[in-house]
Amino acid sequence: MVLNLKDEFKKRFNTDEEIMKTFCPYRLCPIGAHVDHQYGLVSGFAIDEGIEILFVPDKSKVIELESLNMEGRVSFPLNDVPEMQNDWADYLRGGTRYLARDKNLKIGLKGLIYGSMPIGGLSSSAAVIICFLKALAMVNNIELTEQEYIDFALSAEKDYVGVHVGKLDQSCEVLCKKDHLLFLDTKDDTYKYIPNNPNMKPFEFAVIFSGVQRTLVGSSFNMRVDECKSASYLIKALSGIPYGKYADSRLRDVPYETFLEYKDRIPKDWAKRATHFYTECERVKKGAECWANGDLEGYGKLVFESGYSSINNFETGSDELKEIYNIMTETKGIYGGRFSGAGFKGCCMAIVNPEYKEHIKEEITRRYLEKFPQYKDTFGVYFCKSENGVGIK
Repeated sequence: MVLNLKDEFKKRFNTDEEIMKTFCPYRLCPIGAHVDHQYGLVSGFAIDEGIEILFVPDKSKVIELESLNMEGRVSFPLNDVPEMQNDWADYLRGGTRYLARDKNLKIGLKGLIYGSMPIGGLSSSAAVIICFLKALAMVNNIELTEQEYIDFALSAEKDYVGVHVGKLDQSCEVLCKKDHLLFLDTKDDTYKYIPNNPNMKPFEFAVIFSGVQRTLVGSSFNMRVDECKSASYLIKALSGIPYGKYADSRLRDVPYETFLEYKDRIPKDWAKRATHFYTECERVKKGAECWANGDLEGYGKLVFESGYSSINNFETGSDELKEIYNIMTETKGIYGGRFSGAGFKGCCMAIVNPEYKEHIKEEITRRYLEKFPQYKDTFGVYFCKSENGVGIK
């Protein structure tokens, strides 16, 4: 979209006040999908596309928001946030509620939100919450820590909106460092940065948007989380591991050897979800080694394997995303690719050789639209690079 965001803000809010701006990047997770809610190992990048919010303070203690990507203006009181309204601003209502519970908020804001790429699979919900939290903190002269950004955004999505997400999205968008792979243990929040190896071949990221919007609320995402938890809880009971409360049970609590011993005694679907968890965590570790060694071919192979396991073990993916995945596996110049995000509609991501960008775009577009011509006006292939997260100065 080619437009002047400041002019658009002034037109919509009729103000000459000095306009402030915050930015939060989207994230990509080549390896480490579907395991953060089970306290698994994850890895990822922030990218140089994301959410911008232009805003001015509002001393009337009201939040007033418009989006260039969504319809309708929303407004709600700063310190008396209503329950969910089932619209695009619910994530921001949740963020306001949890920030206000912990911090002394005296000033609201008028804000205009813009997302630079189609939503779906890039953790746009987490990005818009974090971007908004940063704006709200700025007008109230509050400095949030990296962990506070992560925790407030997670509470907004998990406890207010009701999506049983883990902390992968929020962590990548806050902690990631340009030209480094983030390696994070979601059980204890320890992480490290693995720099791009100087001998690594050139690469960029591709984001292939299916043209189908994605939503986690009401999808099978929460069911998959419950299947993982149920597998862990039942195996604990069968094996004699203390199982405590169901709500607190995670597959990370169950050693892999114990899972192998008891997997045939739990429902087949639960065993498949658990198989993805254990093999994906192992792929994250192997991927970190490949990245450190500059082995893009090896890393890309693991990304493709992650995608295969997501389809066959975690059983996510629309027909559209599966088609893009299959095309990617046969397209020259792609080191590796998979669904981006949960895999319910949305988009795919790939790590690509920049020399083949035009070929990749033409090949995927041609083959995909031959099968799904109805998405010709919304399908798109975009290229991007790594970027710092919100918490990296």
